Amino acid sequence: MTKPITWSYSSLALYQQCPKKYYHLKVAKDIKEPLGEAIIFGNEIHKIAEEYVGKGRPIPEKYSHIEPALKVLKDMPGEKLCENKLGLTAELKPCGFFDKNVWWRGVADLIILQGDTALTVDYKTGKSSKFAELKQLEIVSLAIFKHFPEVKKVKAGLMFLFADDFIKTAYLADSQDELWGSWVSDVGQLQASVESNMWNPKPNFTCRGWCPVTSCDHNQGEK
Repeated sequence: MTKPITWSYSSLALYQQCPKKYYHLKVAKDIKEPLGEAIIFGNEIHKIAEEYVGKGRPIPEKYSHIEPALKVLKDMPGEKLCENKLGLTAELKPCGFFDKNVWWRGVADLIILQGDTALTVDYKTGKSSKFAELKQLEIVSLAIFKHFPEVKKVKAGLMFLFADDFIKTAYLADSQDELWGSWVSDVGQLQASVESNMWNPKPNFTCRGWCPVTSCDHNQGEK
């Protein structure tokens, strides 16, 4: 059997979008997806949020309108962990982000530890929260339970800094086993592709000219 893969929420989502695209970007690595303006902008805002909430550094004037939302987080009681790197082994044991036996990796934009409760927030820079996806909050919350066993409840949220919205959810430590079931099943499919070296293309919205795998028959962009 092939050794267990190392995965993240984003890499699993990429595989589920299209196995062939995953193969070229993550396995063969013969294609590199260029950084778009949205990603560059998102990285900039995440850095600003990290330094403001974690270190109290002023927010640049041109982004001053995001300060009220971030100030709520900065003023909350508890131990604040910004851009916190988390790792888990295949046995769901906590480990370092770069450990040799790491199975899952994730970075939490913000974790605030408050005794047996924790808050985790993922910053979003989109202009709409209409298609908010909570699954990333779920996997980060599951990792928090493993790294901080004193935590029995995680309050989680997506903070849309440019859409003035905050999408809330919560997870209980007692529900861990049930929640892990779907993740293990999904990762099992990825593991099966690795072992069989089968990477079938899966048509999706990026085929309309946004996928970097231009050799694929489904790609409607320039060849």
